[in-house]
Amino acid sequence: MEGIPHPVPRTVEEVFSDFKGRRAGLIKALTTDVEKFYQQCDPDKENLCLYGLPNETWEVNLPVEEVPPELPEPALGINFARDGMQEKDWLSLVAVHSDSWLLAVAFYFGARFGFGKNERYDYFSKHSTEG
Repeated sequence: MEGIPHPVPRTVEEVFSDFKGRRAGLIKALTTDVEKFYQQCDPDKENLCLYGLPNETWEVNLPVEEVPPELPEPALGINFARDGMQEKDWLSLVAVHSDSWLLAVAFYFGARFGFGKNERYDYFSKHSTEG
């Protein structure tokens, strides 16, 4: 993922804020910016991923080169199926994979910083009511 480095969330509030920002960016890509997103997913390019960023933006880019990656990776190669499916179905597929990736990133941060029972309860309470 290119661009400006984002601060690593370390508290439940920061992880939830990161989640909400990434989610807003993905929603923007799949709704208001859908034509721009569609054009960036050229099937003739290499394996592309859709990244939601904590600042409520999004980007289509190649996966990171470091192995293993610091963060869980979004679905790889979203561009390859674009022209083989109806646009609505393709967008739904990308949305499903994006939801899974969002949760993987949030759980990664939760595990990385060893949230205890109370922090996990607070975190899950936020996800079930505000997400």
